[in-house]
Amino acid sequence: MSEWSSGGIYESYVGRWSRLVAAEFVDWLDQPPGLRWLDVGCGTGALTSTILRTAAPASVLGIDPSEGFVGYAKQTVDDPRAAFEVRSAAELPDGPYDAVVAGLVLNFIPERVHALRRMREIGSTVAVYVWDYAGGMQLMRYFFDAMLAVRPQDHEADEGRRFAFCTAEGLKRIYRAAGFLDVRTREIVVPTVFASFDDYWQPFLGGQGVAPAYLRSLDPADQDAIRDAVRERLPIEADGSIRLTARAWAASG
Repeated sequence: MSEWSSGGIYESYVGRWSRLVAAEFVDWLDQPPGLRWLDVGCGTGALTSTILRTAAPASVLGIDPSEGFVGYAKQTVDDPRAAFEVRSAAELPDGPYDAVVAGLVLNFIPERVHALRRMREIGSTVAVYVWDYAGGMQLMRYFFDAMLAVRPQDHEADEGRRFAFCTAEGLKRIYRAAGFLDVRTREIVVPTVFASFDDYWQPFLGGQGVAPAYLRSLDPADQDAIRDAVRERLPIEADGSIRLTARAWAASG
């Protein structure tokens, strides 16, 4: 199983939280009704479904290179205005589109500036959002801080290090390199509340996403050591619940 193949498992990891961010993001964009939208890296359909529910679009095309994610989106998004296709950010369809959006995917695109230039060619508005991997995306930060304590030799696996550009200023720099002149950014913070440590930890065992795929690659002893280190760090309340927040950075141009 690849790290981007099972939509259901991904939903339990971060998909459920990405839907909260998508709602804030679409509200911030404040686009008029009746537009043609392109959702690049649509994943399980979190952003597409939010656009359909709140932005009154004429149509939304979601594209993603993962057949498993596109299949999940097709099964769960039941709306005649929506369509989904398996294709990568390097294979964008011809426009024009009124709005081209990309949620939680820009950091996984190797040629980010080129991709934004292409989005700019086919879209009137181009907007993205990414997790704040280095600090504000707490459910991942607790994991990687524990990982670094147990296996400091694996520091290159830390998403905060890999995706250091995922800040407001980092997004502005990439947008400007892609030719955008007027760029606005916004911080989006959503609650991520877990009923128990198991509710927090079990999604990391599914292998979907960078951190779960990394964890799966380790031997059982190291997996257990990271689990215990995470448990020691988390702010577990008296009733067993864990109340964290997840921060994303959005940009539009």
